[in-house]
Amino acid sequence: MYPDIGPYDYGMLSMGEGHSVYWEISGNPSGLPAAVLHGGPGSGHAPHTRRFFDPDRYRIVLLDQRGCGRSTPHASEPDIDLSSITTTHLVTDLERLREHLGIDRWLVTGGSWGCVLALAYAHRHPERVRGLVLNGLAAGRRCETDILTRGLGRLFPEAHARFFLGGDPAADYARLLADPDPAERDRAARAWVDWEAAIAGGPEARFDDPAYRLAFTRLVTHFWRHESWLEPDELLRPLPGIPAVLVQGELDFGNLVGTPWLLHRALPGSELILVPRAGHDHSRGIVSAVIAATDRFAEA
Repeated sequence: MYPDIGPYDYGMLSMGEGHSVYWEISGNPSGLPAAVLHGGPGSGHAPHTRRFFDPDRYRIVLLDQRGCGRSTPHASEPDIDLSSITTTHLVTDLERLREHLGIDRWLVTGGSWGCVLALAYAHRHPERVRGLVLNGLAAGRRCETDILTRGLGRLFPEAHARFFLGGDPAADYARLLADPDPAERDRAARAWVDWEAAIAGGPEARFDDPAYRLAFTRLVTHFWRHESWLEPDELLRPLPGIPAVLVQGELDFGNLVGTPWLLHRALPGSELILVPRAGHDHSRGIVSAVIAATDRFAEA
């Protein structure tokens, strides 16, 4: 990975509906602009993702999507209205940030939910996208969330028995996360992140923060129960003319529903890289492939 660097510029941008989005820029002010979209939904930006880009050649833009990270209001606040946090809102926010920063076109990158948001942005603003570098491939489909919340129960039966409530998991947990009792909200948030830890191979330190896990689980269940406000297979429609590198672990559970190959087909001329012994993570092989891709775009 490239050296650890801090931002040289940052700010809050008002997006309407009472929301302000935190953004920051690092690297070369005259470099190739790159937008880095975090996962979740609701994870907040990860500073280590700056290190996927050569700081001498890139102007690296990170942001916290609505409701998480340093953006306000924060979804850990139980009274925050989530109705103004949708995929369309997040795409519009990204476009407003591009205009605010005076960027004409940029490389758009992201993993997991960040991949979904990057694809949604590219479909709606293709003229603003120089290219795509995506990993932890996802297309916002119901079958993808079903495999994570239902299908994997056969592989992790004990953990799933503790997690599954018998109905639609996203809707069931969204209801519990809106309970007036803060202890009930936290129990639901903890149960959700415990299931994520079980299928991901271990817990994440950030899930120990009650505010973080409440915001994260509220936003994940909010998006998933609304099928991310996407039409069925919307992001699998052909998107010609945009060069793309797709990086995927061979052990990623999204492979069970064919997501990498369907996206490869929808993006003519894209390159699909399957990384051995890697899952839905930032393992060394995944990181190396992403960095190799950003290096190539910088040289183009």
